[in-house]
Amino acid sequence: MTSQGDAQSLLGIKGVATSTGQIASSQPLADEAALSTGKQADLGDCVNLSHTDLRTRIARVVEVDPQTDTRWVGFLAAHSDSLIYHHPAWLQVIGEAYSHQPLCLACEDSDGGFRGVLPLFHTRGLLTGRRLSSLPHTPVAGPLALDDQAMAALVCAAVERVRGRPGTSLQLKMPRAGLDGLVEGLRGAPWEGTYVLELPKQPDQLRFGDSRNHGRIKWAVNKATKLGVQVRPAETEGELRTWYELYLDTMSWHVVPPRPYRFFKLAWERLRPQGLMRLLLAEQHEAGRSKLLAGSIFLMWGQTVVYAFNGRRREDLSLRPNDVIQWLAIHDACREGFRYYDLGEVEKHQQGLAEFKAKWGAEPRQLYRYYYPEAHELERGIFMPSSYNRQLVNAVWRRLPLNVTATLGDWIYRYL
Repeated sequence: MTSQGDAQSLLGIKGVATSTGQIASSQPLADEAALSTGKQADLGDCVNLSHTDLRTRIARVVEVDPQTDTRWVGFLAAHSDSLIYHHPAWLQVIGEAYSHQPLCLACEDSDGGFRGVLPLFHTRGLLTGRRLSSLPHTPVAGPLALDDQAMAALVCAAVERVRGRPGTSLQLKMPRAGLDGLVEGLRGAPWEGTYVLELPKQPDQLRFGDSRNHGRIKWAVNKATKLGVQVRPAETEGELRTWYELYLDTMSWHVVPPRPYRFFKLAWERLRPQGLMRLLLAEQHEAGRSKLLAGSIFLMWGQTVVYAFNGRRREDLSLRPNDVIQWLAIHDACREGFRYYDLGEVEKHQQGLAEFKAKWGAEPRQLYRYYYPEAHELERGIFMPSSYNRQLVNAVWRRLPLNVTATLGDWIYRYL
């Protein structure tokens, strides 16, 4: 279970809202027409950087369509920090699955080359109100730039669009605290942590923690293999549909709203043909029969593979199917030349999940969220696991039929 921080926060009544219903009044950032039509915008009043520096490096910030403008993918391919979540195919999946309107900004130099990009979507939630987010239904994204000047120009352009829509807020989900002080009024706060494993150049150099921990994992994988557990990539949408039933049960047990099936179907259709998604299935082969035990979806782009979604049969966990999947996926990522393996977000109270991810040698990394105007968190921690209310929510949610949790999950992702 990974990449579910937003949904977990909803069931835990943890969210973010602006401290007032209106955007604070201030000086205009830049001329809206200049930004949208490509004319040079005066960003000096918006950013805390040298106005001269901005003019010498940046020609303009413009709206672009990543689906048709090949400069977007070209910029991502050349940037070491780009993630699958910046990719046009992922943006297409999010837009089609949840009917969000995209707003994608690019910072150009005087020669028309990209110095930075910022994918955004317009959303509207009952708790969060109107928002410009990078990105909804995604653990991390935010601006990607060559330098602080381009980064500031992109954030400034996003802030201006928020200021032009009273009652709207800006949310940027960042892998690190990199936006502090760039734009006046933008405030950051620590979010959940993720676990990232830095991969060696060769698979035979992989070591999961100390020798004792590595030996335990290898023993578990060998034992599972002897019991007939094998891992292979899914090949048909029918196999995706079968896996989805395990995913629903897993999300029900962990009390996390599940994603709708159409989201996974779109990912299968848009990402998999480009080699950006892989579903690995763990099956037990015994007496001529095959039984699906677990499956995990991985997203890959640039230098990073992301362990994104998991479904398993709870009664078959003793066969260690998830360990076999992770072992193969990590070795494959290393063999294919990726540098990082991201095991995904973990909430502070999920000690068991944190231990599972840490045993692979992954190091915790703090994620951050930035807001404009300054935001405060609503009732954070009211329904922590130790509270009676949280226990009641868990008990009720786990008793709901899986098709009901699927319907509720779809509604939560769309409207909260």
